[in-house]
Amino acid sequence: MSDGETAMRTIAGLGFREAAHTDSLRDALARARAQGVRTLAVPADKIGHRALRPLAAAGYRVIGIVPAVMQAVPTLTESPAARRAYQTGSVAEACALAAARAAFGPRARLAGPRAISGDRLATAALALAPEGDPE
Repeated sequence: MSDGETAMRTIAGLGFREAAHTDSLRDALARARAQGVRTLAVPADKIGHRALRPLAAAGYRVIGIVPAVMQAVPTLTESPAARRAYQTGSVAEACALAAARAAFGPRARLAGPRAISGDRLATAALALAPEGDPE
């Protein structure tokens, strides 16, 4: 890390359709530039989805976020499908930010808008907080 840079703690949020597979999730994470991120936040009702199992087996920590918590945080983007299913603009963004605020405190923020997998079955977003923030 160079002078003036602040180390960041990061959580990735994932949103995905029932038809998504592990490659969909990996592609969305890659497009979100989530290299090195080891904690994934997903809707609580998808915690046992078959696409997540290989990621959990590979050492990712998977956290379930309930809809009421997703609805309580702002998102940068608006998806009609996410709005219908979870009453939030972006499942990936809401999961990432909700988990980061719970883990790192209220200064956690989204790194940017969600990324969409090439097959359009998954989205990923990153939320981060400076290392020095109290937990």
